[in-house]
Amino acid sequence: MGHKRLMLVVALVVIATLMLSSCAKTGDKQLEVFSWWTGGGEEAGLNAMIKIWEEKYPDIEFVNAAVAGGAGSNAKAVLATRLSAGDPPDSWQGHAGQELIGTYVAAGQLEPLDDLYKENGWYDVFPATLIPLISKDGHPYSVPVNIHRANVLWYNPAVLAQYNVDPPDPTSFDSWIATMDALKAAGMEAPLSLGEAWTQKHLFETILLATVGPDTYTKLWNGEADWGSADVTKAIENFGLILTYVNPDYASLSWQDASKLVADGDAAFNVMGDWAEGYFRVDLGLELGTGFDWMPVPGTKGSYQFLSDSFVLPVGAKHRDAAIKWLTLCGSKEGQDAFNPLKGSIPARNDADVSLYSEYLQAAMADWKVDTIVGSLAHGVVANDTWSNDISTALGQYLTDKDNAALQAALVNLCKTDGPCK
Repeated sequence: MGHKRLMLVVALVVIATLMLSSCAKTGDKQLEVFSWWTGGGEEAGLNAMIKIWEEKYPDIEFVNAAVAGGAGSNAKAVLATRLSAGDPPDSWQGHAGQELIGTYVAAGQLEPLDDLYKENGWYDVFPATLIPLISKDGHPYSVPVNIHRANVLWYNPAVLAQYNVDPPDPTSFDSWIATMDALKAAGMEAPLSLGEAWTQKHLFETILLATVGPDTYTKLWNGEADWGSADVTKAIENFGLILTYVNPDYASLSWQDASKLVADGDAAFNVMGDWAEGYFRVDLGLELGTGFDWMPVPGTKGSYQFLSDSFVLPVGAKHRDAAIKWLTLCGSKEGQDAFNPLKGSIPARNDADVSLYSEYLQAAMADWKVDTIVGSLAHGVVANDTWSNDISTALGQYLTDKDNAALQAALVNLCKTDGPCK
């Protein structure tokens, strides 16, 4: 072999080695996505996005690393083990807000996504009030693929008609109380259905919002408002009042059980996120307007208390370039319109194809564009895991002793120990 030919062979080997190294480094051949979407509409929605991925990137294998069970708790346990071993998936699902920021961002495990937001124009298509709720120090750390609403009051219009009672005014908490008083006076023992512990926390956050309003509600979570204020005192009183209308067996019921009490006519109302719409419409076969209906929790009209499934870019992702492509798909109109009609949620974007969505979801989309956006406590937006879990403990004690002053004192202290209060 001549010298020139030998040099050419060596050069080609070097180039091939560099190309292989580059592929390994940028992850052009594989993408591992971690979630807890293993059934129902959420799996169907994920599969719809995987189909788009495979059409766009046929040479990049999509590895679906979903972990079933425990409403995400099993997946989070597996994720924690992997992160501690320095083996993050290329992207994972989490609830947008402090669940991600207060845990993974605080631990330095996520990359900020400023460039992605700028390149894709997401600052223009995501609501301006949403961005701060998914950001830390002005930097967004997740891409919301959907939006669910927490502050929804579901009701059975046939039950109200049976008792000759009108629906409450969605602008007035007192109107809701008056409606339930009328139902009790007419013989309904428990007008409001309730379920297990997390649904009680979900109810509490909506009553807090209804009482203090969206501005104070948001400031309570960022340390600018006082948990010891008269507004919070009133909110706790209202929560205690609401609990006098609920079914006594609430602790043993799932959210579906509590929703079914409304569907069966054994209760008139239930406060639950808008995944309940899919349960009423798909699982139980009921029609909106006759079998069930909805309004914002009275006193919260004009506020959209949101939670969001989001995806992130971990520090040290093995296939970082592929992960960025995935996040771009998650935030795109195409991806969100493929995922959300099947999941039973609305897109975070304001430019979705409305015709793809159910009647309820279309109404929710309209509210999302104009309402004041606030975050959910029970679903990870406004409080880190430690703070949220400690609030759950305080609420559990309150359900036992109904001590308003003790609950408020606990909330004041927990903002200092777990949150931003000084």
